[in-house]
Amino acid sequence: MPSGLAALLDDIATITKVAAASLDDVAAAAGKAGSKAAGVVIDDTAVTPQYVTGFTPDRELPIIWQIAKGSLKNKLLFILPAALLLSAFLPWAITPILMIGGAYLCFEGAEKVIEKFSDTAKRREVPLAEDAAKLTSAEHEADMVGGAVRTDFILSAEIMAIALNEVSGQTILMQAGSLVLVAIAITLAVYGVVGLIVKMDDIGLHMAKRQNGITQAIGRALVRGMPKLLVLLSTVGTAAMLWVGGQIFLHGLHVYPARSAGLSGAPEWMADAALSGVFGLALGATLVWLHHKFIHRKVR
Repeated sequence: MPSGLAALLDDIATITKVAAASLDDVAAAAGKAGSKAAGVVIDDTAVTPQYVTGFTPDRELPIIWQIAKGSLKNKLLFILPAALLLSAFLPWAITPILMIGGAYLCFEGAEKVIEKFSDTAKRREVPLAEDAAKLTSAEHEADMVGGAVRTDFILSAEIMAIALNEVSGQTILMQAGSLVLVAIAITLAVYGVVGLIVKMDDIGLHMAKRQNGITQAIGRALVRGMPKLLVLLSTVGTAAMLWVGGQIFLHGLHVYPARSAGLSGAPEWMADAALSGVFGLALGATLVWLHHKFIHRKVR
């Protein structure tokens, strides 16, 4: 009996070591896959704050939490199973689906640019009280959360596709484990940073009330600087939509304009980003025009 128990314990120890080694492999694969998706993660972080701008301070973190839950749901319940199934049975379909998502990002980005610079938006005069009521309404909050989650879906799909490509040679369980780790880690990182950004002015206000002179100076600088940073991030986020969307579409067409110009290194990256953004704006503007001319007119 003791010898049988010892053998059982030895088997359990062996299984535990194998499981630990597998977890290490999954973690290593997830780290490699996540690092490859870092560029899209940065874009995701830049895009999200614009969906929280304009809300009262007490609603900022709850809204970010809703978007984060939607993002994790996107990754784990929809994108992960679909990516594994497509990779196993229809690998050719991944690129066209990503291109459709890229076109949607271009549409969203171009629509924001057009709204910002259109004569209608410039001439529009709405009473301040009506604006405030709209910004604090449950419908507006739901619309902004829904828009953020939809945009996140495209960016998350790109992140997961990049990550899947890095572990494509692994077993299906290894791929699934790696993608789960990537999904959780990236969601926590993105929305943790977004939460810190949007609450930084409140942190600055708290620091400005302290007795220490240096702390007060830093706090006042944060209070003055954060609104400008949020405006900048809104612009960067729109640009990121156009850049990432255009890049996804061009890569799907196997078009690499910067490389054909004989560039390399940082100049190649900058040229690729600029040309992808210009292409994304042109594609998005075309889609906006088609939407307003045909679909939007039918709805009205």
